[in-house]
Amino acid sequence: MHAPTTSSELRLHNLTRLLRAVHAGGGELTRSQLTRDLGLARGTATVLMGELVSAGMVREQPPAERPRGRPTQLVGPHPHGPLALAVDLREDSWSISAAELGGASRLLDCRHHTAGLASEVLAALSEALRRCVAGLAGRVVGVGVAVPAAVRDGRVIDAIHLGWHDVDLISLLRLDGGPAVLLGNDAGLAALAEARRGALRGVDFGLHLHVSLGVGGALVVGGRPLAGAHGVAGEFGHLPLAGDPHAACPCGSAGCWDLDVGANALIGARDVPVHRRLHHAGELITRAAAGDAGSRRAVETVAHALGRGIGSLVNAHDPRTVTLSGLGARIHEVAAPVVIAGCEERLMAFRRGDPGLIAASRLGAAAPRIGTAEMVFDAFLTTEGVSTWRDRATES
Repeated sequence: MHAPTTSSELRLHNLTRLLRAVHAGGGELTRSQLTRDLGLARGTATVLMGELVSAGMVREQPPAERPRGRPTQLVGPHPHGPLALAVDLREDSWSISAAELGGASRLLDCRHHTAGLASEVLAALSEALRRCVAGLAGRVVGVGVAVPAAVRDGRVIDAIHLGWHDVDLISLLRLDGGPAVLLGNDAGLAALAEARRGALRGVDFGLHLHVSLGVGGALVVGGRPLAGAHGVAGEFGHLPLAGDPHAACPCGSAGCWDLDVGANALIGARDVPVHRRLHHAGELITRAAAGDAGSRRAVETVAHALGRGIGSLVNAHDPRTVTLSGLGARIHEVAAPVVIAGCEERLMAFRRGDPGLIAASRLGAAAPRIGTAEMVFDAFLTTEGVSTWRDRATES
C-alpha cells in the first residue's frame, strides 16, 4: 500500500490495515487487542470498525468466555463477507474450498480425474467453479489455483507428472467476467500456508518442503516464501541428491532427488497410472504405521533419502526450522528417527544435534489449499480491494 496523502486515503489505509489484522488473527482477536496492536486511538478504531461492520466485512460478537473488566468483542468474518475460492489441483483429483477472512474454510466440491488432457480436466473444473461463484452471491473476491507444476506469468510451464507443458490454465478455466484467477505452485503455496497459519509462523528464516509425487517447497524469509527471479524457485526435487547420479528424471535432468523421495519412490511407480500413485502411496504409509514389515521398509528407505536431502539443504541455506507437509508429514510421523538419522549423515558436524530442526506441518494435506486462499486474500486486502467491496456494499 502506498503512503496516504489525504484524510480519505488515510482512512482507507487504516481500514485495510485493520482488516488485514483481523484476517491474520484468525478471528480470535478482540477490538481492544487490534486497537493496541495497530497503534490506533480508541475512537478511531470504533469508527473504522463500524465502517467494516456496515460494509458486511466483519462482525463483532462476545467471546465464549467473558473476561473480567471492560466488556470486549471478538472481531471475526461477517457471515456474508468476502470469500476466497481455493482450488487444489492434484495429479489425481481437484477440490474447491471457500475460505473466509481469518482462514476458516469449507469444502464445496471434490472430484477425481485420470490425468488426461489439460483441456478435459480443466473443463470440468471450470464448470464447477462457475457454479460455486454463482451460488455465493457476489461474495467471491478471487479464485486461486494450486498446481503441481512450475508456474510463471500465470501459465503452467511444466507439470511433469500430468504431462502438461506451457498451458494457459487461466484462459482454459473460462471465468472471463468473473473473479480474478491467480495461479501458484502447490509446494510454494504450502510454504505460504505454513508461514501464515502453521509451524513457520513467527520464524525469521525457515525451509518448507511439500512431498507429493516428488518434493518441492520454498525458503521462507520474514514470513514470505522466496519465489526467485522468474517465480519458479523451490524445485528442490530436481537437485542432484539421488542415490544414483546417472538415473534419468522426467524433468530432463539426471540424479534428481525426486527419484528417491515421494509417492513415486514409495511405490516404484513405473507401472502405476499417475492418477493412482498418491492413493497407493497413502495406503502403503498406512500399512507401515500398522506394522506391516515390507511397507515399513519402503517408508524407511524414502525417509532416509528425505533426511539426507534435508541435511544438504540445511548446509546450503541455514534455516532455523524445516517443516514437512503432504506425504512428508506422514513419512515423518511413521519414521521420524530415520529422517533425522539421514539428515545428520549429511549435516556438517557443527550443525548436528538439533532435535527441533525438522517438524511435521500442523496443516497436513490442507497446506496447499490454505496457502492458495492466503494468496487470494493478499491480492484482495489492498486499499483498492477494500474500497471496491465497501463502495459496492454502500450502493446496495
